[in-house]
Amino acid sequence: MKESLMDVICCPLDKSTLELDVDDEADDGEVLAGTLTCTECGETYPIEDGIPNLLPPDMREEAAA
Repeated sequence: MKESLMDVICCPLDKSTLELDVDDEADDGEVLAGTLTCTECGETYPIEDGIPNLLPPDMREEAAA
């Protein structure tokens, strides 16, 4: 995920700003792993293999099954 995406993505639940916490970053500055946290409701969304999972929590559990 490119950090420039932070300008356009928001929390799918309440449309608030997301805060980026980077766990792993590639040489070109792309975020490979980390979390996005909503500044309003506190919900967290994982970033895995450079892809942010912005599904609401209940849909994330169904998709994993």
